[in-house]
Amino acid sequence: MTADALAGLPATFRYSEAAEAIGESRLRALAAKGVIVPMARGLYRKSDWAGDEDLIEIAAKSKRATLCLRSALARHDLIDDIPATIDVAMPRGAWQPNLRPPIRWHHFDTATFDLGRDLLDVGAGRTIGLYSPERSILDAYRLRHREGEDMAHEALKRWLKAGGQPSQLLKLARAFPRVLPVLRSTLEVLL
Repeated sequence: MTADALAGLPATFRYSEAAEAIGESRLRALAAKGVIVPMARGLYRKSDWAGDEDLIEIAAKSKRATLCLRSALARHDLIDDIPATIDVAMPRGAWQPNLRPPIRWHHFDTATFDLGRDLLDVGAGRTIGLYSPERSILDAYRLRHREGEDMAHEALKRWLKAGGQPSQLLKLARAFPRVLPVLRSTLEVLL
């Protein structure tokens, strides 16, 4: 009976999805038995599922959430840091959910928000936005006054060493005119 009840549910699911599929009383009974485990308010997982609960929670609560800055640079192996908080970008003016994981929210211009934005599969049928290596480097330079210039330089050096093409970076940088001069001068020094 337990396997049948869970068969129609994904690995992670919202309370409303489960209540519709198996009913509220069965959902409560499965939670009481430990067959399903609460991850966050209104979000559950099957007890045998293992994955990144923080990213699943972010992805479940916000479709526009995008990993950026240190989190994106670390995912692309462009810095050695293991970020203590998750850097998440949202379009400026968008609703920001209240979440359990340690998050540093960043609000980016809606006109450039989707530039260099890809989707990362975080499992359980969910995806979260992830900025490309080029966009992440540009953001590091754009926000170097807050994030530190060393991080931006390290990421750029590693990206170039891994075969990154400066022309791709400069093409994307045209959308961010204030960062273009510093990026050009840094590339001139490194190349």
